[in-house]
Amino acid sequence: MEVTRTLPGRDRRMVGAWCFLDAYGPDDLAAGAPGMRVAPHPHVGLQTVSWLAAGEILHRDSLGNTQEIRPGHLNLMTAGRGIAHSEQTPARHSGVLHGVQLWVALPDRDRAVAPDFTHHADLPVFTDGGLRAVVLMGELAGAVSPARCHTPLVGAELTLRAGTAARLPVRPDFEYAVLALDGAATVAGVPVKPGPLLYLGTGRRECEFAADGGPARLVLLGGEPFAESLVMWWNFVAREHDEIVEARRRWVDGGFGEVRGYDGDPLPAPPMPITRLVPRGRARHP
Repeated sequence: MEVTRTLPGRDRRMVGAWCFLDAYGPDDLAAGAPGMRVAPHPHVGLQTVSWLAAGEILHRDSLGNTQEIRPGHLNLMTAGRGIAHSEQTPARHSGVLHGVQLWVALPDRDRAVAPDFTHHADLPVFTDGGLRAVVLMGELAGAVSPARCHTPLVGAELTLRAGTAARLPVRPDFEYAVLALDGAATVAGVPVKPGPLLYLGTGRRECEFAADGGPARLVLLGGEPFAESLVMWWNFVAREHDEIVEARRRWVDGGFGEVRGYDGDPLPAPPMPITRLVPRGRARHP
């Protein structure tokens, strides 16, 4: 599976509390693409946000949850002090896979909360002419997601019909970024297409979106700039090197619980780097 990772990057490590963004697909499973098969693995200190443009993924976790996610639905897993899960294409599927995997860093006050998993099949929608926004997290244009946020942020999927020109109200205290999933669009006067992440910064009260050449599908991320420095390594978000060492030890020793129902071994922990991991801020040059 080919994956495009735009967070963290060399210069931009976060957008609000959003600290990780992988985009994958569209993959034609009928043509022989293997689909998703991610063996059980651990997380601490974050929330995982799974969102599909097309296809299906089967989630299992160490709390005993089994949940298939489909387009328009949100899987939100809060790792807190520790959880393990697996993700795979189910045996019966629609033949295509296309989506994004996102992480939200938990603030220091909440990063040791009890692990939790919620599935949201009914998310709020905002429409304005040819623009349709599904709000995954937070609030946008008065539409409020039921998903629990631990810091002020927003995540939304925007679809634009060809010929659409629209403006969305945004918060000047939030920083924003946009990723194109399908098609091409112009955002705040800048062309975007699948691949790179467009960082928009702070200070805006509205943002312009246009799709002139055809329909487009975008992911909008935003939030209050995250003030805490992080150590991110493998599947862990922490504050210090020694916390990562301890989380890895727990995984090796079986301290994250069992993911039942997955046919295969869990992921082995990679070796620690030979130098100490250094906490880093949200940008290379804040």
